[in-house]
Amino acid sequence: MKIALPIDEKDLNNEVSVSFGRAPYYAVYDTETKDVEYIENTAANAKGGAGIKAAQFVVDSGAKVLITPRCGENAADVVSSADIRMYKSEKVSAKENIEKFLEDRLSLLNDIHEGFHGKASN
Repeated sequence: MKIALPIDEKDLNNEVSVSFGRAPYYAVYDTETKDVEYIENTAANAKGGAGIKAAQFVVDSGAKVLITPRCGENAADVVSSADIRMYKSEKVSAKENIEKFLEDRLSLLNDIHEGFHGKASN
């Protein structure tokens, strides 16, 4: 199974990015091979639609799980329509979030916000 997380640097030892759609990268961890693929988010600086484009990167990666602190409505719709389950990240490293997910210690992400629609989040 593949697990995707938004990240600020290509390093699983850093925390998960605070922004899903504007994260510089996505880490895609394969639980079978233990390999990590880093995908650049070319939509991070887009005027609008960054979340939808980011969600499509996650879908295209083959991930079945997304671990993120938050997600906008439009992006969540794309992710959900691809049968990808979303979990709320904790303020620990990406690696620790993966471990917590594998130990069934993360909560489903149910708090979906309206999105920023053309405004970068802070």
